[in-house]
Amino acid sequence: MPQTLHIKNMVCPRCIASVKDIMSKLDIPSIQVTLGEVQLAIDLSQKQHQQLSEALETAGFELIQDPKTKLIAQIKAIIIESIHLSNKALHVNFSTLLSEKLHHDYASLSRLFSGSEGITIEKYVLTQKIERVKELLFYNEQTLSQIAHDMHYSSVAHLSSQFKKETGMTPSAFKKSNKPGHTSRETI
Repeated sequence: MPQTLHIKNMVCPRCIASVKDIMSKLDIPSIQVTLGEVQLAIDLSQKQHQQLSEALETAGFELIQDPKTKLIAQIKAIIIESIHLSNKALHVNFSTLLSEKLHHDYASLSRLFSGSEGITIEKYVLTQKIERVKELLFYNEQTLSQIAHDMHYSSVAHLSSQFKKETGMTPSAFKKSNKPGHTSRETI
């Protein structure tokens, strides 16, 4: 059975490429590399595990050992992937999605996340959605109406209200400022 490793701070396609590169350089075959997770084709020896851990740490990643920390990393990866990396409009119920993908009831996932991260899953989702809206506004490829629809807001007014509450400025003021203004996906 293939071994699965969980990796902290692996939050974007460039991170996946970096981890694949590290695995290749260490001659460790993988089956699949996704956000926060690597499925190995082999079981690692103690030496390989140590080498991989050190190489990942040098690149700004961290192997996660604690089961609760792994679960939190998986929650974040699912949310980030759904919001930032999916090309589909965001019509998703995160409580259902997380429960189904992680095979845990949402109430226990929510308690674990809040207890560890100091914010609710809902607040984390909202923060990620606002970061995605910032990206979309910055690249100016969609209207605010299209963004509101794709990000599953009930209206442009609802999006604008949440955006202002989270950032202190309206979407149009942000767009005029012409600055990316993103924060790291992982630190959110």
